[in-house]
Amino acid sequence: MDHKTDKLFPEFPPVTTEEWEAKITEDLKGADYNKKLIWKTQEGFDIKPYYRSEDLNELSHLDAQPGEYPFVRGNEIRYNHWEIRQEMSTADPKDANFEALASIKKGATGIGFGASGIKTLKHIETLLKGICFGDCSVHFGGAKSYPDLVNLMAEHIRKHHLNKVVIKGSFDFDPISYLLLEGDFFKSEESDMAQVAEMISIGKKDLPAFKMITVNGQYFHNSGSTLIQELAFSLASGNEYLANAVSSGFKVDDVAPRIVFSFAVGSNYFPEIAKLRAARMLWARIVEQYNPSNEASMLMNIHCSTSHFNKTLYDPHVNVLRTTTEAMSAILGGTNSLNITPFDAFYKDPDLQSTRIARNQQIILKEESYLERVIDPAAGSYYIENLTDQMARTSWELFQKVEGMGGMIAAIKEGFIQADIKKQEEQRKLDVATRKMVLLGTNQYPNLNERMLEKIQMEEESLDIEEQEEKPTRYPKMEISRLTDDFDDLRLATELYVEDGNRRPAAFLLTMGNLAMRKARAMFSTNFFGCAGYAVIDNSGFATVEEGVQAALKSKAEVIVICSSDEEYPELAPSIAKQLKSGNKDLLVILAGYPKEIVEDLKNAGIDDFIHVRTNVLEFLQKTSKQLGIYE
Repeated sequence: MDHKTDKLFPEFPPVTTEEWEAKITEDLKGADYNKKLIWKTQEGFDIKPYYRSEDLNELSHLDAQPGEYPFVRGNEIRYNHWEIRQEMSTADPKDANFEALASIKKGATGIGFGASGIKTLKHIETLLKGICFGDCSVHFGGAKSYPDLVNLMAEHIRKHHLNKVVIKGSFDFDPISYLLLEGDFFKSEESDMAQVAEMISIGKKDLPAFKMITVNGQYFHNSGSTLIQELAFSLASGNEYLANAVSSGFKVDDVAPRIVFSFAVGSNYFPEIAKLRAARMLWARIVEQYNPSNEASMLMNIHCSTSHFNKTLYDPHVNVLRTTTEAMSAILGGTNSLNITPFDAFYKDPDLQSTRIARNQQIILKEESYLERVIDPAAGSYYIENLTDQMARTSWELFQKVEGMGGMIAAIKEGFIQADIKKQEEQRKLDVATRKMVLLGTNQYPNLNERMLEKIQMEEESLDIEEQEEKPTRYPKMEISRLTDDFDDLRLATELYVEDGNRRPAAFLLTMGNLAMRKARAMFSTNFFGCAGYAVIDNSGFATVEEGVQAALKSKAEVIVICSSDEEYPELAPSIAKQLKSGNKDLLVILAGYPKEIVEDLKNAGIDDFIHVRTNVLEFLQKTSKQLGIYE
């Protein structure tokens, strides 16, 4: 057969990589290529500014089609179906059932239940009343005893003569995550791993369509891990369960299909897509080593939740934008199910509006954006295919390192997992503190008039004595947090200070001189002190030092920020500082900028500190609030 290929735009000759590189070097005019154009990721690999077809030559996974080993392109052959999951906000069986039926009616196809309130068969019956299992799957988390919960579910199926093959769902049974989060085993290592075997055994007999074990990669993510750590440690956890069950006498075909991987998806759009593609490929190769008799056993079932780690307390509606891109990453990456956390879930129980928005985000992506109709649209993308390969290779190296320690549990006992993630968490929080990473509404462009203290619903303390008792821990804990925790504490402290009857602390912007520079530095200072919840008193500019000083003293502001140009600071700043200190020695006099040559002279004249683009915003504001008696 004669294949004819028509070239597009034949009048333009092809350009080689060498020619592109030469042109780029010329345009950089001596600037360092690597520093300017190479993106060095937290994951430990470099991303080039552009990719070409030749960058695909060494990739081994490109020939696989959707539904084919190693399943990079997804588990399905044609459509990109995924489950729209919604988590119920209450553990009370009756209330949760009411909430679930309403969610199903409005488009949810999967329901997540908190199982702490399920203790009897009657509770199960109340919880699941009216749910059509053919149209909706059910998922359980937070149970005190998962084997007991599984037995109750099996009893419910038998009593009501339900078709167990149709009833789909999962149990959030994950002893390894419990070990990480609690610093010890639930009972003992032997007992916890024995429960893994028990869950698989019961599930095979009574709940054949249920996933019995969950690998919660989301906990790594929400503790500050990189994508590589989340992927590698999740694979190591899955392999631990697999190896344990197989050594107990189970066939790999009875175990691997019972495992669901639960990942968090953050705002790093393309890498998150690549993460899920790489995850399927690596899991298929891990399961392959156990010689399954059925290729379907190598499929990875993936559930995704939008990240908690990057969500903000202040300006919470921005969370809707974040979760939308995160949802798209999960869907385009081929997730099997997805939960979008409502934008207000980080300071109160989600209300009807926020849960509706979260649910409708998925419905819009499915029904209006048609993301369900196209499977793996990332296939063939020079960038994403290379990203997938890099993600897989780097994750595999870390996975092998964990396996070399004796597996996931052994690595946790050593403290390696916890320390490795903690290091990344600290670095990422430092990036937020220095505004290398911007979180809108928190460390940049805060809403100065926003108040959140009155909107926060504090969790009620449990009356369950058993839950209140602190178990001694044998191993370091992995702590779940959010990037904005410290900023939130700082700003809430300001609100609480005002709530106690104090005047809201204020920063007065003493603007003089060059119009462009004073306006730029006034805007910078407004954003800076707004991050702590201070009132900011801006000005159009003063003609004389005396006029500015008088206005500043009259304002009664605790902080005075001098805003002008570096060229004018030698003349203006010393005089302003001396007059301000003469009028009120307790004032904090800050200069916007950092004119290196005269810094010491300015300090001697009365300037207390400097703010600029390299300032650690969080540390500076914490120090300032402590000086003002606001923050302890």
